[in-house]
Amino acid sequence: MNFKGTLPTLILEALLHEPDHGYRIAQRIKERSKGVLDFKEGTLYPALHKLENEGLIESYEGVEKGRPRRYYRITRDGRKTFTKDRAEWRELSRAVTVILGEG
Repeated sequence: MNFKGTLPTLILEALLHEPDHGYRIAQRIKERSKGVLDFKEGTLYPALHKLENEGLIESYEGVEKGRPRRYYRITRDGRKTFTKDRAEWRELSRAVTVILGEG
């Protein structure tokens, strides 16, 4: 299945509580989905850049274990967008579940 359209919302959710760098954002999504969602760099970083260009996240330079990293944090607009997207996803999910006869 193609989950690319859900990636921006998943990134925003991953950043709700603390800033993080791209690799760890991807790992968090993968772990929380029990391995079902495994976004590679070629998908993740364009999504991060798009969210940043839209003002939903912002980035800054940091260092971890002596290595420079680009960290991302959610903005106020990002939090608002996440809340709206989560509500829309829940509505869509309920509808699909009913259609598939599992509701």
